[in-house]
Amino acid sequence: MNAELKRILLADDSARDAELTLLALEEHHLANEVVHVRDGVQALDYLYRRGAFAMREPGHPAVVLLDLKMPKVDGLEVLRTMKTDEQLKRIPVVMLTSSREEIDLLRSYQLGVNAYVVKPVGFQPFVQAVKDVGAFWAIVNEPPPGSIRRNG
Repeated sequence: MNAELKRILLADDSARDAELTLLALEEHHLANEVVHVRDGVQALDYLYRRGAFAMREPGHPAVVLLDLKMPKVDGLEVLRTMKTDEQLKRIPVVMLTSSREEIDLLRSYQLGVNAYVVKPVGFQPFVQAVKDVGAFWAIVNEPPPGSIRRNG
């Protein structure tokens, strides 16, 4: 297992949830970099290295933590775009959302999400959930060969 720290892309329009997620990941040293974007357009710009992210380092994140309900382009559309793209489809995507709607859960899995995590309401359970998700996808999980540039 490669214990090297990797990059995580966090797409969440809630400043509070994003801050808690970043704190949890940082507190547990689960990534060398967490890139936070506030909507689906920014998430896709990051993944495709365009717009404000045109000059970012090459390579894909170890995991994308994706909120379902975001402005401009929602999480399902970002997921659909990723899973139909040869270059992006192997990147693990975790839906990190407050939605308990069965249709959202079903649709996410139909589109190829790797995990669906409902954000806990309390601070400590939220931090623990993010820590567990981050640890699994950024450290424990072994990606397919060639899917992630190791220092990206």
